[in-house]
Amino acid sequence: MLVSPGVDAALFGVLGLLVGSFLNVVIYRLPKMMEAEWADNCAELAGTEAPARETFNLARPRSRCQKCQHVIRWYENIPVLSYLVLRGRCSSCKTPIGVRYPLVELTTGLMFATLAGMYGLTVTGGVWAALACLLVAQFFIDFDTQLLPDDLNYPILWLGLIAAAMGWTSVALSSSLWGAVFGYMSLWTVYQVHYRLTGKQGMGHGDFKLLAGLGAWFGAEYLVAIILLSSVVGTVIGGGLLVVGRLAHRDIPIPFGPFLAGAGLLALLVGPARLESLIPFAFPFSQFAR
Repeated sequence: MLVSPGVDAALFGVLGLLVGSFLNVVIYRLPKMMEAEWADNCAELAGTEAPARETFNLARPRSRCQKCQHVIRWYENIPVLSYLVLRGRCSSCKTPIGVRYPLVELTTGLMFATLAGMYGLTVTGGVWAALACLLVAQFFIDFDTQLLPDDLNYPILWLGLIAAAMGWTSVALSSSLWGAVFGYMSLWTVYQVHYRLTGKQGMGHGDFKLLAGLGAWFGAEYLVAIILLSSVVGTVIGGGLLVVGRLAHRDIPIPFGPFLAGAGLLALLVGPARLESLIPFAFPFSQFAR
């Protein structure tokens, strides 16, 4: 504790706002970086020269308006505050700025403040905050592009296993390991059954890896609860999309990744320790995991 629990939570929340600002960069740029890499790989396989393009990564170029190319100044990039001062518009061309940006910042700030309130400024609070960042990024990337990048899925999985091995969370390493195994195999099995019955791919392999990662963080006994929470998150998101008319046609695919990522974030907000008492029917095998 630096000052007091309340002040520490507020300070960690401010840090979360700053991290959320960076997550906006990751959410927008990482899929485009993947597409560029795929184009380069295709050119290499075809024996042609890769297309020339400007340097584009998480650090370069500087953030700019997508319409007028106005470079965002530092004081125009203060989380949430700059959006309010600019009234949600570019300072140069007045093009509306998506509400997504402050939403990501506020969500990350809320997660950081909540986790600091639950665990204090400890290693445990820090690693859970790292998971929250990765889940926020996966939520919005998959929602936008139907991609769950391995560059984020693998850190979720390995950090979960490392955190359990180091004792940074209350999850036993054996439960973490089997959570990863059963998490992957459960969705892989559903995928295989659906594919053989319909000839269609019901979900992507990234969903298997994401649930494996969540299993590594929360443990095998929490997998049923995560699936149930994902259905709740899916109902809320699907209902919201119906209201705004995004699901007017039933053939529009809905990615499953945001439901899983949202379930992980919801489990973090509630707290793994409280989740079992709130939905005990979702833990039929918990006594065997201890």
